Amino acid sequence: MAARGWFYRVRVTLLLIILGGVLLWAGNDWWRRRQRRAWTQPVRVALVLVERETIAPATLHALTGRAFELERRLNHELLRQGGRRVVPFSLVVKGPVTADRDPPHVGAQDVWGLVRHGYELWRWTRDLDQRGGVEWRGYDARIYLVLKPSHGDWNSVEGESEDGGRVGVAQADVDDGMLDFALFVAAHELFHTLGASDKYDAAGRAIFPDGFAEPEREPRYPQRGAELMARNLPLSPTSERPPESLEELWIGAATAREVGWLE
Repeated sequence: MAARGWFYRVRVTLLLIILGGVLLWAGNDWWRRRQRRAWTQPVRVALVLVERETIAPATLHALTGRAFELERRLNHELLRQGGRRVVPFSLVVKGPVTADRDPPHVGAQDVWGLVRHGYELWRWTRDLDQRGGVEWRGYDARIYLVLKPSHGDWNSVEGESEDGGRVGVAQADVDDGMLDFALFVAAHELFHTLGASDKYDAAGRAIFPDGFAEPEREPRYPQRGAELMARNLPLSPTSERPPESLEELWIGAATAREVGWLE
């Protein structure tokens, strides 16, 4: 009987130690995520270039160069919104690293479906990180830009990310004329990890006013920029187009409030 009581106490003690460790980790992770939105120092972002199919080296080189232009553009938007005079992001381009399968997609929306997706995403990113030299502890967010060469006029661009998390995935069919738009979508996923919400409707059209870069503009159309979380630039009440350069990347007031740039 005494032996059973001793075993019970040891088991409870071990479980309490494990629980304490989990709570400490969760508290530290919560604090670090909160600090990202304080904007007292740059948010360190690993932009991981992933070749799902072979991309021309010149295109990859050009994409890497434009990534630093994205960093500059985001800094410009912070200042335009009246934010603190700090550099908001520090982008580090990693890769390219090849992938032999597509990133996992969210399936069932129940608890087990989300857990299964989280595990598959962890496996997929861990493999890329190990082969691409991505030190996951050194970054506040990791955005994986999965690339295929463009084979025609239609270029597929999509993304998926953890809302308020640390990992985002963007997929793009690219050519030399699509680099800025691919980076735009990567930035869209990055802002999801900081708490920004989508601002387009079920048909993919920008929602007024939050999905407009300049909702107060008169006349309203055409807009001069594409709101980052809406993705398209409204030209008229019935037509939109994707942004053609990073200069057309704008961040509206609603998105700025969601990520902590505005009160």
